Amino acid sequence: MKKSNPNINPLAGQLLKIIPALLLCMSCSTSKFIESQTVFDLPVEETINDLLAGYDTDGDKKITKDDAPNKDYFMVSTRGDTVIIRNTYYLSNLLQELAIASEQAHDNLLITLSQIQEPPAERISRRIRTQFWDDLTRTIDEDGLNRIMADEKMHDIKQRIYVPYDDNVGFAYFEHLQKTRPNLEVVVLPEDITPEYVKSINDKPGILSLKIENGKGVPFVVPGGRFNEMYGWDSYFESIGLLLDHRYDLAKGMADNFCYQIRHYGKILNANRSYYLTRTQPPFLSSYIREIYKAMQGKDKKWLSESLSMAIKEYEEVWMQEGGRLTENGLNRYHAEGIGIPPETEPGHFSSILSEFATQYNMPVAEFEEKYKSGEIKNEELDRYFVHDRTMRESGHDTTWRLDNVAADLNCVDINALLYKYEKDFEFLIKTYFKEGFVAENGTTYYAEYWRKKAEKRKRLMNKYLWNEEKGCFFDYNFVTGEHTTFMSATNFFPLWAGLCSKKQAGRMVPVLMSELKAKGGFLASSKESTERYPNEKVQRQWDYPNGWAPHQMLLWKGLMDYGYDNEAREMIYRWLWTITQNAVDYNGTIPEKYDVVNTTHKVYAEYGNVGTDFAYITRSGFGWMNASYQYGMSLLPPEFVKKLDNLEQPENVFGVPWEPAAKP
Repeated sequence: MKKSNPNINPLAGQLLKIIPALLLCMSCSTSKFIESQTVFDLPVEETINDLLAGYDTDGDKKITKDDAPNKDYFMVSTRGDTVIIRNTYYLSNLLQELAIASEQAHDNLLITLSQIQEPPAERISRRIRTQFWDDLTRTIDEDGLNRIMADEKMHDIKQRIYVPYDDNVGFAYFEHLQKTRPNLEVVVLPEDITPEYVKSINDKPGILSLKIENGKGVPFVVPGGRFNEMYGWDSYFESIGLLLDHRYDLAKGMADNFCYQIRHYGKILNANRSYYLTRTQPPFLSSYIREIYKAMQGKDKKWLSESLSMAIKEYEEVWMQEGGRLTENGLNRYHAEGIGIPPETEPGHFSSILSEFATQYNMPVAEFEEKYKSGEIKNEELDRYFVHDRTMRESGHDTTWRLDNVAADLNCVDINALLYKYEKDFEFLIKTYFKEGFVAENGTTYYAEYWRKKAEKRKRLMNKYLWNEEKGCFFDYNFVTGEHTTFMSATNFFPLWAGLCSKKQAGRMVPVLMSELKAKGGFLASSKESTERYPNEKVQRQWDYPNGWAPHQMLLWKGLMDYGYDNEAREMIYRWLWTITQNAVDYNGTIPEKYDVVNTTHKVYAEYGNVGTDFAYITRSGFGWMNASYQYGMSLLPPEFVKKLDNLEQPENVFGVPWEPAAKP
């Protein structure tokens, strides 16, 4: 069939207007209601153009609450029966289904009234399960390279792929592929990947190979939008949604790619781009292994053994090396290597900091930047700033005032809670599945008791250095100054998720959490008071107030439930899902990277904008960990609350309390 063209000029005379009313179903010839399964046969091209002409008055190829149409209703008919539609959500649903039909080259769309009226929570969850995960899936192989290599991050005409020196399978695969793809450049990495080497290839960006198995790339899920690479901690949260949606293939594939990275790159990468070679990410592999193995139909003990070996290797070689990410007090820090300005940042990102130094050298910022990059100008203070900046990016919280120009000097609560979880997971896995001891790939035999003692030691140290008894909360500890930061962040409460807190500590922490970080639309990334310490003219950091992020919500929900705070968890789950649902209803199915949870909107004004909001007609993939948070929240919410969600009942009406934080404890 001929493919429809949604860009054709609208038909004259089809200008329509939307009003905030329910969809009305009526017959032209009688007063009976049309049944929900009545099928409408709609011409795709004509109907799309009619909808856009009447309802998309701002020309963004979406039907949203921001449009201001011209007529009172839109009509669709079949066999003499007519449906009158006066609702933004239903009209946007219809536009989305027409767009799918257009992409599939259908001239007509057969659609029922129930499809147009699909309840919003059900629709969001269904599309995540049946469409979004597939659209977010990538592979580093012949089939997957075109999409990855065509993005703007490659910078030059070469399709460049870097392969580890000891991956013979990968090198043979891409060397063979190069024969039929003359623009493909295969580069073998050196055995010793130094910061100097990584800087030397900054002007030769490329993708880093991942696991090739049975002649194909092992699949992985990307965050969404402009991201075509596999990101570190995104992948763990995505896997929670994948397992709930029975996509075990993708969840296991990402864990396998993590293990490949540890084996061949020495760490789980921030992402598999050449400029991330010296940078890791928040560690979640042990949790990943436990959850996948629990969900695995036929328990593959060999897979468990190999994966556990790699997780232990990562723990010991990435996190527990003195002088690197292990500090003298026995706790850990993030610490990314690298030289100079991070090459992945957009032009002008560091203008304010560079201008301060350019003034000292009495030269324009652009000239100073070039001379600093080339090494003609050396400045230890600026070098240290970029160590902190890279380290902040390694933490996954890029960027936040909490870590700005101090990240490498902090024993952060989050990294130590995550490593405590590693130690407890290792104890559990060995005690449960390797009762006689676990023999790792390096030949060392580990026993559960060894990891129990490791975890207990870390707990003691965290209570000594990170716990603030006066405030009833954990805080990042600056081991250089010997002081707590007192910055109120969602990461301060990761010990709830890790199971590190005593019941007494949890009893102190939960009131603080609900007072400081509860907002109408979910948990805040940081408190308003903490960010107000910084000058108002400074850029708004995306991992700070008033924004909320999916990984924080998911970790904090589980932490609350694990300590018996089910009512608080349920309220915060509902608030977050309500924010996602309300924005999707009002804005043509939009599911973005993050939300302003104070104003409950995806219209976030921060340094990097909001990935996932730029699309025409229909969002194809949402955003990875946002999708996962929705599926996870839906799995935890009782049916009566899902019904309230479908009706978009305001959180304060559901819970009988205002969203404003209560008085501080």
